Amino acid sequence: MSQHSSTPEQIFLTSRDLTAQHLQATLSTALEKRADYADLYFEARTNEVVALEEGTVKKTSRSLSQGVGVRVVADDKTGYAHSDDITVDTLQIAARTARTIAHETGSPQIASVQGIRHPQRDLYSLPTAPTAIPLAEKITLLQRIDEEARRYDPRIVNVMASIAVEQKHVLILSSSGEMVADTQPLLRLQVSCIAADGNNRQQGSHGGGGRMDHHLLFDTDRWQTFAREAARQAILGLEAAPAPAGTMTVVLGSGWPGILLHEAIGHGLEGDFNRKKVSAFSDLLGKKVASELCTVVDDGTLPNRRGSLNVDDEGTPTGRTILIEKGILKGYLQDKLNARLMKMPPTGNGRRESFAHIPMPRMTNTFMLAGESTPEEIIASVPRGLYAVSFGGGQVDITSGKFVFSASEAYLIEDGKVTRPVKGATLIGNGPDVLTRISLVGNDLQLDEGVGTCGKEGQSVPVGVGLPTIRIDGLTVGGTQA
Repeated sequence: MSQHSSTPEQIFLTSRDLTAQHLQATLSTALEKRADYADLYFEARTNEVVALEEGTVKKTSRSLSQGVGVRVVADDKTGYAHSDDITVDTLQIAARTARTIAHETGSPQIASVQGIRHPQRDLYSLPTAPTAIPLAEKITLLQRIDEEARRYDPRIVNVMASIAVEQKHVLILSSSGEMVADTQPLLRLQVSCIAADGNNRQQGSHGGGGRMDHHLLFDTDRWQTFAREAARQAILGLEAAPAPAGTMTVVLGSGWPGILLHEAIGHGLEGDFNRKKVSAFSDLLGKKVASELCTVVDDGTLPNRRGSLNVDDEGTPTGRTILIEKGILKGYLQDKLNARLMKMPPTGNGRRESFAHIPMPRMTNTFMLAGESTPEEIIASVPRGLYAVSFGGGQVDITSGKFVFSASEAYLIEDGKVTRPVKGATLIGNGPDVLTRISLVGNDLQLDEGVGTCGKEGQSVPVGVGLPTIRIDGLTVGGTQA
């Protein structure tokens, strides 16, 4: 049966002769030792990737995966077992295995399996699955991107471009009796360019995507923008001077620089870290943790965004969670387990990489709300500083909040004006401390183009980030200027 047009019910139940009685029996087996609750997570996924480099298609791949995970939760212990073979027998084996791992006494509320519920909203209704895009069309698009990027400047010596698409079907059943089905599309276009001038070689990257119709990526204005922007960043690197070092005022640009907010602050607001009291934000609910200019939210309900979902990977509808409001810590991101143990409501942030992984609290689309200053006013307020427009890699310590991030595009600010591009700049600081040093927030909130992937405990999930232009006072900048 083709997964392009099939429903989750057809893929996981009808085609396998699985009935509500089989599912009920599996949950009964899982809860036999009186665990608190159990759930089943069915998943079928189709992935396709086409990649071009040096004007030639270097990779085309298509993968199919499917399976089921059975989770048993007793107090704070989780038993989990999974199988890529979905049958009545393997469900029972997985249920017994997960139950044995949890082996605690709880007080389960076993309900009868109800009918399958589809989400009341649809954040990503598409006319065709992204995996239905003909290969020839994808190759043609990548070739046109290669030509466009090279046309930008003769110093562009190599172009790497790729299209990755996914169609995922999920069916989630919990011991409360709820059964939820969803079909989740995802696509991404990425462009990287290498520029060379003698021995000086620099790279620039740009891209985007989301849970959107593929025609948006094939729109000429969109893909041309991606190609030109990747080329522009690479050429800019050739012209950039070494970055200075020291403590200075730093202005973060809007959009993708929100990755610093995601990493340095967002992870510290996830429920599991706070339940275990290993986050820099533990036990600070209701207290001031940031400048009163800062309001930070996580919103999984934005249509077509990369980090959005109709329901999370536990079947809970995603929501808009206010994490920090005018500087006051208001809430944490919760899955079912940590919400129950912390006596808080789940926020729809239980996420997992696949059926082979347990869910945990994760971000969806995390961003700071816009303020009242214009970007021009913020830049003009800085006598000397750094303007960081884009970021590459970084490292964060959740417990202390300390971070180090490398800026992939940055400029000096001199006498209130953006001047020379610089390279090799790193931002060094502490997430909670940085929140208190934000002195101006712009009115230009933007979300990223749709390329974010978040890693946690070995699991990767798609996310979105966002930020208005902000001014941070007294941040340490590591540079390479002699």
